[in-house]
Amino acid sequence: MLNIQIVLFDGFDLLDALAPYEVFCAAAMYASEPMQVELVSAEGPRSVPSGINGLRLDASRKLDPGLGGILLVPGASGGLEADGPNSIPSILARAANTDLTPMARQALERYDMLVAAVCGGSLLLAMGGLLEGRPAVTHHMGMDVLGATGALPVRARVVDDGDFVSGGGVTSGLDVALYLVERELDPRIALEVERLFEYERRGTVWRAAGQAPVSQQTDKTATSNMEAPEPASSIAAKKGKPSDGGLQPASSQASSSTAMTGNGSDGSRKPVAAPANSCTMMSAVTSDGGRSLETTAESFDGLWDAVIATPVGKLQVRLAIASRDGEITGTATQGDETTDLLAPVLRDDTLSWSLRVTKPMRLNLKFEVGVDGDAMFGTARAGILPASRLTGIRAGGRLP
Repeated sequence: MLNIQIVLFDGFDLLDALAPYEVFCAAAMYASEPMQVELVSAEGPRSVPSGINGLRLDASRKLDPGLGGILLVPGASGGLEADGPNSIPSILARAANTDLTPMARQALERYDMLVAAVCGGSLLLAMGGLLEGRPAVTHHMGMDVLGATGALPVRARVVDDGDFVSGGGVTSGLDVALYLVERELDPRIALEVERLFEYERRGTVWRAAGQAPVSQQTDKTATSNMEAPEPASSIAAKKGKPSDGGLQPASSQASSSTAMTGNGSDGSRKPVAAPANSCTMMSAVTSDGGRSLETTAESFDGLWDAVIATPVGKLQVRLAIASRDGEITGTATQGDETTDLLAPVLRDDTLSWSLRVTKPMRLNLKFEVGVDGDAMFGTARAGILPASRLTGIRAGGRLP
């Protein structure tokens, strides 16, 4: 029996979940193999509110990553601005911090399980750190954020990365499900469902197979330098799969990642390319008298207790910044985890760097901060998401 579980979470998008549900149920009418299509949740049987006026669907049971078959993760429906609890990023972040993430990780580790995502479902999995280094697609408005999580954004309607298949915008749920019916059952069954729905699947499915287009060597919006896909038998061996049974998805791994950067806090200027760790002396104006002073890298030296006001809660970080011999270095400590500041550069009166955080979600953030005496102020941004305000105070002087 082919088991298909569509997982619901608070704020899920109705069409993301129900379009695939209908496709799979229709395919069951034509398939000779028994199929079971279920709505589930990470918590168990419950009434789950969607993001569309709170309309509810009933999850019949708890998600079971050990069941095998297909697990499909929908996206969310909510506000487009990431500045409130009902915004799409906030809804996805809350879902990523439930048991759904470890359950999806277990599913991805199984040889007999295929995970699919529709629209923001890819972002949900990526926020949980499950798609790092893997090609994927999401809604076009979330592609920069997807890249900021360490995934490799691919601008296609459907992306097939072996045991993970993702779809773009909301209506791509039809295309993802029809493609999975073709791939896992039979193209003739998929055709019968298309005839029944009077709908033809849109777009070419992207896979890292065969010859890559020459244009990809210079196309910055596409994933490039992809390695040839591994044989299904090799993937099976990695996941502990017997060579003579179960699903046989063809997969691939990307050999490079896409770096994502953001604009300044006012959206009007981008960081200027410069050698990493360069120190520059610029002028600044103090807040108490408009007096022009020279701002140097040493102005940022010391320990700083900073707070980032994100849409999903306040993030406390201790920054340790030092400048020596014309170079700026530093670390950021969040809980028991310490990470190096990546490529810190001082331009005008602003110090910028990149940093990978894991809480409250996994993101690559771009920081831009200034100082006024012992006070720090600035922003942290992930992709095209609105910048989050950063404030801080100096907790210690120059580092030894």
